[in-house]
Amino acid sequence: MIPLDRAVMARLESHGERFEIAVDPELAMKVRQGEEIAIEDVVAADSVFENFAHGERASEEALMKVFGTTDFEPAARRILAKGEIHLTADQRRRMIEDKRRKVITFISRHAINPQTKLPHPPQRIELAMEEARVNIDPFKHVDELVKETVKALRPILPIRFEELRLAVKIPADHAPRAYGEMQGAATIEREEWLGDGSWVCVCRIPAGIQSDFYALVNRLSKGDGQVKILDQVY
Repeated sequence: MIPLDRAVMARLESHGERFEIAVDPELAMKVRQGEEIAIEDVVAADSVFENFAHGERASEEALMKVFGTTDFEPAARRILAKGEIHLTADQRRRMIEDKRRKVITFISRHAINPQTKLPHPPQRIELAMEEARVNIDPFKHVDELVKETVKALRPILPIRFEELRLAVKIPADHAPRAYGEMQGAATIEREEWLGDGSWVCVCRIPAGIQSDFYALVNRLSKGDGQVKILDQVY
C-alpha cells in the first residue's frame, strides 16, 4: 500500500453508480498502459468507495451490477483502465514534462534529417514541438505520443526514422569485457566467436545514435574495434 498523502483519486461512473479508489498517479498510469504491477503497490486502501473523502464504501450490490464481482482487484483494475485519474496541477505538470523528455529522446535517437543523414539535436526537436504546438497527454503511452509528435513536426522538420545494420568486430583482448555492453547497446542479429578469440556480430542500431555507438565500440576496444555499415533500414 502507498501512503495516503501520495494518492490521487481514480473514479469510474457507470450504470448510475460511482466508484473511487486512491492510487499512486504514476503507477496507476503504468497499469493503465499495460504494465504488470501488483495492485497492492498502486493503491492506498484495498476497498472500493462510493465516496472516498467521506469514507463511504461501495455497496456489494453496486459492485456486482457493474463489475460482476465484489473482489477488490478486478474492480480496481477496471477503474484504472476505464476511469478518470484526477491529478493535482503539480502532478500533471511533472508527468507531462517526463513524457515530453521521453518523446524528445526517442525521436533524437531513432530519427534523422534525411537531407544531412544526421540526427536532429534534442533542442531542435523541442523548439519544433513548441512551434507546432504539440500537446503531450500524460495519459497516453510514449509510442502513441511519438507518432502524434512526428506527424506534427513533419511540416517543420525533415525527419525520417531509420536503422543501420552494422558489422562489428572486437579483438580478443577486449571481447569478453565488451560483450555484455554490446548486447545492451544494439539489437544483435548474428554473432560468432572466432578462433583467435575475437567476437564479431551483425547488429542493428537507430541511425540517430550512430556517433555514440562508434564511440562505444572505440572505448570498449581501446580503439582496435572495427565497424562497417552494411545497409540502412527504413
